[in-house]
Amino acid sequence: MSLSVIPAYQPHLSPNIPKVVNNKEYEEFYSILTQINKNLIKGKIEEEFVRLCLEHKEKELVEVIEEENKEKEENKEKEENKEKEENNVNAAKKLNSGAKKRMSKTARRALRCNIGQKLKGESFRDFSNSLADSRLWQWFCLIDELAVIKPPSKSTLERYDKIVPDSIIEKVRDQLTRKAMESAPSEEEHPLGLVEPINIDRTFVDTSCLKANIHFPVDWVLLRDIVIRLIGIIVVIRKHKLFNRMSHPESFIKEINNLCIEMTHTRRKENAKQERKRILRKMKSIVNTVRDHGKRYRDLLDEDWRKTDLSKKEKDHLLRRLDKVLGLLPQAVKQAHERIIGGRQVLNKDKILSLHETEIHVIVRGKSGAEVEYGNTWVIAEQESGIIIYSKLIKDQAKADCHLLEPALETIAGTFGSYPGGVGCDRNFDSTDVRAYLLQKGIYNGVCPRDSKMLQERLKEETFCHYQTRRSQTEGRIGIIKNGFLDGKLRSKGFLHRELGVGWAVLAHNLWALARLAIAQRKALEREAKAA
Repeated sequence: MSLSVIPAYQPHLSPNIPKVVNNKEYEEFYSILTQINKNLIKGKIEEEFVRLCLEHKEKELVEVIEEENKEKEENKEKEENKEKEENNVNAAKKLNSGAKKRMSKTARRALRCNIGQKLKGESFRDFSNSLADSRLWQWFCLIDELAVIKPPSKSTLERYDKIVPDSIIEKVRDQLTRKAMESAPSEEEHPLGLVEPINIDRTFVDTSCLKANIHFPVDWVLLRDIVIRLIGIIVVIRKHKLFNRMSHPESFIKEINNLCIEMTHTRRKENAKQERKRILRKMKSIVNTVRDHGKRYRDLLDEDWRKTDLSKKEKDHLLRRLDKVLGLLPQAVKQAHERIIGGRQVLNKDKILSLHETEIHVIVRGKSGAEVEYGNTWVIAEQESGIIIYSKLIKDQAKADCHLLEPALETIAGTFGSYPGGVGCDRNFDSTDVRAYLLQKGIYNGVCPRDSKMLQERLKEETFCHYQTRRSQTEGRIGIIKNGFLDGKLRSKGFLHRELGVGWAVLAHNLWALARLAIAQRKALEREAKAA
């Protein structure tokens, strides 16, 4: 029996939601949330997510079984291996048949909790409190049971956030968009409640920087972070009764903090440059001492971890943390030496911006108040109704915008079966290759030209002016997702988790935008009927 077979969903008994009157904003939000709930069920978005989630869990289970088999098969005969493999598969089937209903329930609840958390724009802790307090959110997130309400904790909500990879969220989002593009069956209501389906005839593309949750990158502060992280791991190892001779661990943190404070005050002195060099040499001495302690404790943990109460996984986790910091330390010291003592520039591609976020980049924006930002480039494409049809967070240093348009349009064509009728972008996307590509694919070129004379000629076209007027709303769309659905700052750590956070935010945004569109279309139809 496969986990991907979706078990029948039995709704639980739940109390009615109290009726609230004389509050227009609540009534509007209630109607939107109700429409999102209908879209998840009637549009079979929830069902698709559960299916994909179960398939993902099944693959994970198979991988675990294969790893266990490899460990057990090292020094055994082939016949015994076959018997054990069959026994493991049978055990997995028994586990699957008993766990699939619980996994299905968890997947439904995780989907709705993630959507709700992004709609509220709250942290996991705050949304957990909202679930405990609000009957409306309890209903939407399927926790409004009659006897006892058990809202998920902040830790559970964080596990829900990482229940599937971003690729699965992207598949669910694409299915939602395809459903919105389909016409309703004859004499039946559209599965998403739309009066008129959406289309991708006009598409608008833009880029932005998704800033990482880090402090401003300063060389000597980076050295302080390294010392604090290494000392923190050493303290954990010492708590588990593994010791090596060293001064009191907290004394190193105190010393490095004092030197950082002293470094910030050097700019007020006449010989500021010499003072900065002197202080950095002291900091390098402390960093090298802590590095040596870190290496000794790493070897000690690797050899004698069985003398502690640590499990193998906990030991491996501590070793990975130590290896990561010790691996970055030489580059961080060299970077500070080159810039402060050597007075030489370090290329952006070679800089360490954060000890905790190593997959972010220096992105030159050239905007007022944001000349330079630190994070990852985010490419977004929306159709005319504001539904996002393409979203990609780029892990590596992104190329110029003009090189990002073609991959975006090719992905859109592969997902929806056709290219957009036209595309509107700012002047950063314009190039000779882009103009040739759009002409070849038969896509209307609404990209703002870099050449001023060409722009004056294009402004005489009414269609081009419409594309450029509408294009400005895409920047507002990015702001809505960043400040509304991501609460102004994406707190997830690591690129994969930031990518996952953006995926959930875009899915929640599309559900919200389609619900508002369906309500607006129905109201317009009612007004027309009354006027007739």
